[in-house]
Amino acid sequence: MPHTIVLAFMTLDGIIEDPDGSGRTPYGGWAFRGPVAPDPFRLGPKLDTGVLLLGRKTWELLSLAGQGLTDDFSLAMNRMPKLVASRTRAADLSAWGNSSLLSGELLDTVERNQADRDVIVMGSASVVHALAEHDRVDEYRILIFPNAVGDGTPLFSHKTTPTQLRLLSAEASGPAILARTVIVCAVALNA
Repeated sequence: MPHTIVLAFMTLDGIIEDPDGSGRTPYGGWAFRGPVAPDPFRLGPKLDTGVLLLGRKTWELLSLAGQGLTDDFSLAMNRMPKLVASRTRAADLSAWGNSSLLSGELLDTVERNQADRDVIVMGSASVVHALAEHDRVDEYRILIFPNAVGDGTPLFSHKTTPTQLRLLSAEASGPAILARTVIVCAVALNA
């Protein structure tokens, strides 16, 4: 059965904002201070069968970063179909092949696509928060970097449905730890 899988670079204190420093925050650039392994999230065949769901800002960053890269992971990301969730962009998505604007509501689009393939969300805090708020994430693959930045957007927002996660695996991946977790069950606050 296909899943919704969230991929994230995260600090020890739970921050996912500005891992590459492009946001020019005072704490940005915390993720790329060493080599990152090829296919750092261990997606393997999902790169050929899944669909990538990105927020507009993440799409813009990745579309620039992926141009001209010829490693297997970058080439697979370039081949993947990409859905872009945006409240503002309605124009040209031709800068990164196989990209299209998400049409309709986010949750409906995820459900439609998840009927026959994995939906892979990379970065895109607003998309992740919306999915988590509606209990629509099946798995998190998080590269946890040994940094604490003290400020920024967290992976889990205050609106995230309280959830118990089960650790599937944890392994060193360059300067980070890749933690794979799945949702065990969701517990409603008012239950």
